[in-house]
Amino acid sequence: MTGVALVQRRIGLLFGAFFLLLVLAVLRTADLGFLRSGSLRAAANQQHLTQQLVPALRGTITDRNGLDLAVSEPADDVAITPYLIKDPVATARRLAPILGRTPDSVLAKLTRHSGFVYLARALPQARARMVAALNIPGATLTPTTRRVYPRQQLAAQVLGLVGLDGKGLAGLEYSLNASLHGSSGRRTIVSDAIGQPISIKDARAEVAGANVSLTLDSAIQQRTEDVLNAVGSIYHPLDATAIVMNPNDGSILALANWPPTDANHPGSSPAALEDRAVEFNYEPGSTFKVVTIAGALSLGLVSPTTSFYLPPQIQVADRTIHDAEARGPETLTVAQILAQSSNVGAITIGRLLGPDNFNTWVHRFGFGSPTGVDLPGEERGIVLSPAHYSGSSMGRGSRSRRCRSPRRMPPSPMAASCARRTW
Repeated sequence: MTGVALVQRRIGLLFGAFFLLLVLAVLRTADLGFLRSGSLRAAANQQHLTQQLVPALRGTITDRNGLDLAVSEPADDVAITPYLIKDPVATARRLAPILGRTPDSVLAKLTRHSGFVYLARALPQARARMVAALNIPGATLTPTTRRVYPRQQLAAQVLGLVGLDGKGLAGLEYSLNASLHGSSGRRTIVSDAIGQPISIKDARAEVAGANVSLTLDSAIQQRTEDVLNAVGSIYHPLDATAIVMNPNDGSILALANWPPTDANHPGSSPAALEDRAVEFNYEPGSTFKVVTIAGALSLGLVSPTTSFYLPPQIQVADRTIHDAEARGPETLTVAQILAQSSNVGAITIGRLLGPDNFNTWVHRFGFGSPTGVDLPGEERGIVLSPAHYSGSSMGRGSRSRRCRSPRRMPPSPMAASCARRTW
């Protein structure tokens, strides 16, 4: 009996132990399956599920003949987790040639006290694949796109540039960003325990941005920029601008600024990205004689053959004004006054026109109003009303002047921006 009782006791203890383990298992299951299910599910999703933004390719900008001026191409942002790098010096030496940087600069990032450091932003995809092939622990590649300007300096101020977030920062890239940007997609990636993807599903497909065709002609644009470069090298001005327009429809064939810049490397000369053709105010100078004479012709005050006896100089309030070239008294027709850009002749016609009519024609030609050009930052021009004319304003508005710096604008009737037309 003693042996049987001992066996039964042992069986009872074993049963009790198994029952206790069963109870603990049920409690553990309840804890994992009900009490902590939400947090555990979130942790599992965080470890195994990745929601990845798929950037849309930005629309291409071309000239009137379809020549690419701004294009987007796939790229990757390369990041690293520094504390996972066992040999930073050797790793820096392997990465430096691919990233196009010195080993010391890469080493400085690999040894930062941080859990996340960007090694490169928008690295070309071919080089990003070389980084991935190194199998560096803690290195991650995030798909993105990079903006490339294949013509480098050509129309750089017109095109502008795009930031690392894929948004336009200047020029047409900024003003047309809504059309060019497109719509990013979203991708779900399921990874295994060691981080290898086992399932990739596109939750939302990306939509590429719209392409934009400009009226610019790359050949004319290049020739215009060559001329400005020659002007800059010979005369060394602070800046220079040239616009080439089709007079039949007002389309812009070239819009160039000097000094030049490369939109692929804007950091070298950020001030050169200013598009002075639309962002600065200028006095038109002698070209404004056309407004005065056109107004007088349209009102029937003169005809092209109307003659005027012109003295060598003319007094306008407290100013004595003469022509650019010294001459004696002579008689010139309206056509000759315009052809020779005579200051005295233009002022004489301006007096016939009068301040109010002159002001009307200034506005009819569009001075003092924005053109609505697609480029951002357009100045509307500064045009004084006749009530604010000084005694010599009409003379200064009708005669020849040198184009002054936009930062030193004198109070003539129109200190208007250069004539511009829509794209």
